[in-house]
Amino acid sequence: MDKIKTIIYKEWAEVFRNRMVLFITALLPLFMAVLPIFMLVIFNTAGGDMSSMNADTEQLTQLFNQLCVGLTETECVQVYTLSLFMFMFMIIPVAIPVTIAAYSIVGEKTTHSLEPLLATPIKTSELLVGKALAAMLPAIVATWIAYFVFLIGTYFLVSDAVFRQVLDPMWLLAIFIVGPLLALLAVCTSLMISSRASDPRTAEQLSALIILPLILLVIGQSLGFILINSQAILLIGVIVAVLDVIMVIITVQLFERETILTRWK
Repeated sequence: MDKIKTIIYKEWAEVFRNRMVLFITALLPLFMAVLPIFMLVIFNTAGGDMSSMNADTEQLTQLFNQLCVGLTETECVQVYTLSLFMFMFMIIPVAIPVTIAAYSIVGEKTTHSLEPLLATPIKTSELLVGKALAAMLPAIVATWIAYFVFLIGTYFLVSDAVFRQVLDPMWLLAIFIVGPLLALLAVCTSLMISSRASDPRTAEQLSALIILPLILLVIGQSLGFILINSQAILLIGVIVAVLDVIMVIITVQLFERETILTRWK
């Protein structure tokens, strides 16, 4: 356990010297938390006038009838809009670990700090666990903090009926369970790519592709093509959990210390 802690602290000391990593870790969660609050402020300032959205609102009410039961037209649109932003909170635990983990191995190779690390008696499992936790923990903590900031701001800007929707178990499951599972998937993918790549930028760009499915889900719901409900969140969680197990096995098998050093010399 002490070796894992050492790896975590070492990773943080190195990666957080990178301004881009600091920018994404600090400002992305803040942006995700403040943007929906800002939208609510504008909406309330405008008096909740929905006259220009009647047609769209009618379609959304039909599509999201479960979401809008017992709500007014204005509250329905607020819930729908907030649901889009809340789903974007699931992007944070993917975007941040990708940036950290993608640099984790190939970045050390370019700075010539990987060879001494691999030459130590530390086990491969301890090394990978340390690097994975170093990438996951900031993302998970940042996501939860951003969510609580979002909750506080929303509490003062919406009705009790809308706020109860914000606290729906579906979103609690998404943020506190599925989010960390997505973070693990992102980390395993990034570590696997980083261990085989020869350039940090290439590793980061390839690892960032894992965010695309989440973005497509957000776009799909915003256009009314799909409805992200409790069943969908649960299904996503199960699929990601299975993928996590597979990716952990693959990542460990692909991380061959001697092969990596030989290939990169």
